[in-house]
Amino acid sequence: MATLPRASKSPNATPQSSRILGRPVSESANSQALDFDTGINTSAAWTEHLEHGYASDPASGDEADQDVEEEQSRPARALYDFEGKAEFRELTVYAGDELRVVREELPDGWSLVKTESGETGLLPRTYYTFTSDFTTAPDVDVPPSRFRSKRREASDHDRTPRGSPTSEQAALPIIPQNTGEWFPSFKRSLLGGKSLNRFSAFVTSGAEEWVLNGAGDIDAEPPPTTHGRIASDASDDGMGRLSALGMGEADRHYVDSGPAWKAKIPPFRVIVHSPSKRSSVLSGAFTVYDLEDTDGEDDEEGPSTPRMTVSRRFSHFVILHTLLTRRLPGIALPPLPEKQYAGRFSDDFVEARRGDLERYINKIARHPIARYADILTAFLGCESDLEWKRLLNQHLSVPPSGPSFYARVFHPAFNVDAEDAAEAVERFDTHTRAVGKGVQALRNIFGRVREARVEMAKTERLLSYSLLSLITSRPLASAPTTGATEEDEQYNVKGKGLLNADGAWCWRENCEECLKLTKAMQKTSDTIQNVADLYEAHARRRQLDTHESLKGVAHPYSHYEGVITTHRSALSRYHEATSAEQPNEEVAGRCETVLNVTMAEMDTYHQQKVQDFGTLVKDHLDGEIEFYEQVLRRLRNARQAFDEPEYTELGTSPRQPSIYERELEHPRLGAEPLTQPCPHVYDSAPMRPVSVALQEGVGLFLGPTARGSVLGKLWPSRAAQSTER
Repeated sequence: MATLPRASKSPNATPQSSRILGRPVSESANSQALDFDTGINTSAAWTEHLEHGYASDPASGDEADQDVEEEQSRPARALYDFEGKAEFRELTVYAGDELRVVREELPDGWSLVKTESGETGLLPRTYYTFTSDFTTAPDVDVPPSRFRSKRREASDHDRTPRGSPTSEQAALPIIPQNTGEWFPSFKRSLLGGKSLNRFSAFVTSGAEEWVLNGAGDIDAEPPPTTHGRIASDASDDGMGRLSALGMGEADRHYVDSGPAWKAKIPPFRVIVHSPSKRSSVLSGAFTVYDLEDTDGEDDEEGPSTPRMTVSRRFSHFVILHTLLTRRLPGIALPPLPEKQYAGRFSDDFVEARRGDLERYINKIARHPIARYADILTAFLGCESDLEWKRLLNQHLSVPPSGPSFYARVFHPAFNVDAEDAAEAVERFDTHTRAVGKGVQALRNIFGRVREARVEMAKTERLLSYSLLSLITSRPLASAPTTGATEEDEQYNVKGKGLLNADGAWCWRENCEECLKLTKAMQKTSDTIQNVADLYEAHARRRQLDTHESLKGVAHPYSHYEGVITTHRSALSRYHEATSAEQPNEEVAGRCETVLNVTMAEMDTYHQQKVQDFGTLVKDHLDGEIEFYEQVLRRLRNARQAFDEPEYTELGTSPRQPSIYERELEHPRLGAEPLTQPCPHVYDSAPMRPVSVALQEGVGLFLGPTARGSVLGKLWPSRAAQSTER
């Protein structure tokens, strides 16, 4: 059994870094999170403070407000250095600074804090501790921090940050079908699908609070331990645990050797089908999907047995995703597809959305611990709308798990080695980035393969028309005739000698041989048309499904970026705890729990990757085999027309015109554009100028020329305005 190394307890040991003076790794070392540090979350916190905390800005110097503030504030001390952004009302403090916490609870993990110099601003809640309960040791003088002279200039009163969306931690009510962005491409084009929250996943998931402070008072749950370890020889029988623990089993998670999650229930499959459009007086029109959960994959004995069918709309999936994020903050949940505003009731989009939702819910059903979450059980098992709403209100009222999630994770003691964990996360980081790049290239190439199949269908049709034009002597419109001489083109297209009375391709009457040949060649021409239809249908249906399925394996790094960040931050905190002169065994043990969670998530990705890519390749090969078998059957059928006795029977009756002869003057060589998969939420796209986005948004109401719409009568076009002038 691998054991995390412990630092020497010798008094000569030198700490590598201080837990008091060192800034948390989640903020100082996580350059990935700072790439999107736009200050939007602090803007929301400051805006709420102004709306609910004060009638005026505290920087205005109102003495009455300052007196009230002084009475309500609590003394605190900064634990870590924090370099705030003055333009977003953030404070810059250093470890050991004396503070007054004016308001502790603000959105997105911020607090309103006042420094000794009288500067008021925002500071993360995890960067200070209250000192009101401290007992002062005798004859101990705390020297002032040597960094206190370094201050940033506060923002002036005229610069008020604008509001912004809140982060994942805010437990706000969810309004079905009325959330989302006005410009759906904004998140993909500007942020690549990433969150605007400036804090890393180590902070937002509650892992940092768990490592530093534990989970506080939670319900007693076996086995008794301070940081969620269980003996390696403990029973792992799921039903035994259930009977021993009773209610709340869905909130307790077990890690086996690997580390890997211990699944309590077998995986199951969910089928999303039969989308239908409905309407409501309150929310307007929406689409409802039927969901059936089955007891497993189809096998040789027959299809899996459906257990229950429920109806859910997209907003219900949003609620499910939000509640899973709150209850299971340490796992990597698959992203939901983006909200759609334009064309959301078209057949192509509804089918694409159905596939995206089916892939999403099956990702959840395949996750070892997400599959037995209470909210998922209610989501898939509650047929009554009234009961579903009642259960939904109960789940929404439950606060986010935060650090208590890690407190309910049980794993074998000392089962992770620090060096192995560090090497594992670096390998996982590199691998997921490479997989993401390779999958994006595959998605692009597969789109070209589909385009090539449509072009092949066009070529096959042209071949069919050319062959039919030959045996009927009817010219094919816009057909290339390179190499034909002037003598070849000088003939009477309505003259005799082109076809005989039986419709045979011959100048002689009653020619049975030419009649048989003409009818056999006409059958070949018709077969080639069928083959062209197969090519196009295959590109538009079966290959579209495969193209859509590739999104399920796209962007693994973006999907698991939070897991990687949490893993690295936990490793750093572990090294800090074990390298001090007096190692903190409790903090080190809680770091082990976080590392068990992150490494179990890496193992989950490994298992799902093997399944996903294997399924993708097998489905693609099955589709290609089925497609080419259909082509072969039709070609063999056409070839049999030249063999006896079918060939002789062709000469017993006159030739009937082909259904494709009427198309020779206007051949069907143009094809509609291929339906493309809906973009992945992490797909990047070129950012459009705001003016273009606004113009397109207005165009949704006014139309391209402001005609034919209700608002067009009130908004004349520029051309009309210039004419009037």
